[in-house]
Amino acid sequence: MKKILLIEDNQEIRENTAEILTLANYEVVEAENGKVGVDLARKEQPDLIICDIMMPQLDGYGVLHLLSKSPETSSIPFVFLTAKSEKEDFRKGMKLGADDYLIKPFDDLELLDAVEMRLRKNEILKAEFQKNVEGLDNFIQEAKGYEDLNKLISDERRITVYKKKHNLFLEGKYPNALYFLSKGKVKTYKVNEDGREYITNLYKDGDFIGYLDLLEENAYRESAMAMEDAEVYLIPKEDFFTLLHQNRDVANKFIKILSDNLADREDRLLKLAYNSVRKRVAEALLLVEKQYKQEGVAADTTEMSISRDDLASIVGASKETVIRTLADFKDEKLIDTRGSKIFILNSQKLAKMRN
Repeated sequence: MKKILLIEDNQEIRENTAEILTLANYEVVEAENGKVGVDLARKEQPDLIICDIMMPQLDGYGVLHLLSKSPETSSIPFVFLTAKSEKEDFRKGMKLGADDYLIKPFDDLELLDAVEMRLRKNEILKAEFQKNVEGLDNFIQEAKGYEDLNKLISDERRITVYKKKHNLFLEGKYPNALYFLSKGKVKTYKVNEDGREYITNLYKDGDFIGYLDLLEENAYRESAMAMEDAEVYLIPKEDFFTLLHQNRDVANKFIKILSDNLADREDRLLKLAYNSVRKRVAEALLLVEKQYKQEGVAADTTEMSISRDDLASIVGASKETVIRTLADFKDEKLIDTRGSKIFILNSQKLAKMRN
């Protein structure tokens, strides 16, 4: 039975809505104000939250803001109840992360349709495999359940440790495995005829590496190197293609995981190709920040350790030019530097600058 948290200060509306949901076979937890609702959301971990906007003490926007800051409650589907239909209310709610709105007064079918749709959508999202070792194991176990691929969980599937500055693969070589980064940081890069290196992407825990060339069965168009000691899962090429060919549902899920950052990468490469050096350095800093920032952890500054040579390779400019630009950013209070470490002080201004 799905659990729904209903936060509504009007007792009559709360009781009527709860009755409708209960008759539809949902377990309903009621809260008479926003503060009680936040506490119950953290305690009960409901499958869906329905919350009024206009409430004393803590309104619906405040409830959503507080819950979105916690990893335990940030993914719970959130539906607003409102007596207003102004666009400003919708816009504010969507910016905060609301999933849907119900305009009061609403009928039984409107309520139940909205609840059913949001619960169904959340189940689909939960079914997507997480980008970590556990998620990879779940994926392989599901594939085995469909096709009995015993070799996928045999001793051949192992973690390989790559020391700092050691290559996972080299440009021009043909791929024979899919790389899954379990721990560490890895860069992919190309080297031109003059021997100059250009970093094409950075990878962190939970990323797949080298899959495009493997899918196309082409030689690697770039090299991959560990920026620090890294633990990598190697999935043999034959097993990878067996997964893709034997089951369409599993393949679709896997390809979605593999391609989730492809559009972002293409957009970044275009910006780095055509923007000014100043904008390119801002873009590079934000890319590196993304690799170092811990998901779900709020922080005023992000500490990053990256060599100026690597940063210049991302920007596509000389090391001296990048150092001068970093000095300008430091004077403008956008970053701070201590030795090789860089601290992002104002991500928003850097983002505006790159755009």
